[in-house]
Amino acid sequence: MFQKVLATFGSGGAKIDARLLDRTVSPGRPLRGEVLLLGGEVDQEINGLSVKLLARVTLPDERRPGVEDLEFGTQQLAGNERIGPGQQVRIPFEVALPWETPISSVFGKPLTGMAVGLQTSLDIANSVTDPVDVDGAAIEPLPAQKRLLDAFSRIGFVFREAVLERGRINGAVQQLPFFQEIRFTPSPRFAPVFTSVAVTFLSSPSETQVVLEVTKRVRVSKSGGFGGRGQEFLGLFKVDHAALDRLQWEPQLEGWLHEVAKARGIFD
Repeated sequence: MFQKVLATFGSGGAKIDARLLDRTVSPGRPLRGEVLLLGGEVDQEINGLSVKLLARVTLPDERRPGVEDLEFGTQQLAGNERIGPGQQVRIPFEVALPWETPISSVFGKPLTGMAVGLQTSLDIANSVTDPVDVDGAAIEPLPAQKRLLDAFSRIGFVFREAVLERGRINGAVQQLPFFQEIRFTPSPRFAPVFTSVAVTFLSSPSETQVVLEVTKRVRVSKSGGFGGRGQEFLGLFKVDHAALDRLQWEPQLEGWLHEVAKARGIFD
């Protein structure tokens, strides 16, 4: 009886050990793994075993900055089962990644600022504490995303940081309740007018919406006064996945940025 009491508090109870089978995966693809369910010292009833996709996002309130772990996909693996003392059960799984899943790795290197992964949770009947296992996932960009990130680098932009923000982008077709911004220090050509440039990818099976956010540098007027605080402007463009190799993306990207600047009166 004493062992059963301890098991309700997690001591000597059932445990889980999850692992991902894919070193890297891309949005829109299945994330494969397996969970090893280990029986404890007593017989226990399992209410459920689930895996959830989680992303750590920044809350939009600038006055009270904070972060929140948001779920953006889940799969139930087991329920209403019993696990005997010392019993071992391996449970394979596949979780479909949404096409808007944020990138967390580029060319095998972790993207600074990203916390995206899989949480495995075991719900044990009458247990005070339930076992949880969290594994980070290496989400590599889609070919269109990778090509555009490479184009940024080729035209002189330098990666600065990546963030996830809760909210929606006006004018864009968006499925998830948050979006990723990959931020760059502008190239020498655009540095005089932009303090920063951020790109957001909102992908679907056939195309990727590319949202460019540029922050206008404060100008000094002819009278010597400042032209106002830096302002943020958005431009949205679409990339057809089937036509990815038909364009030279470096001049195309510079043209997009120039049009955003020109349309807002930043370039003459």
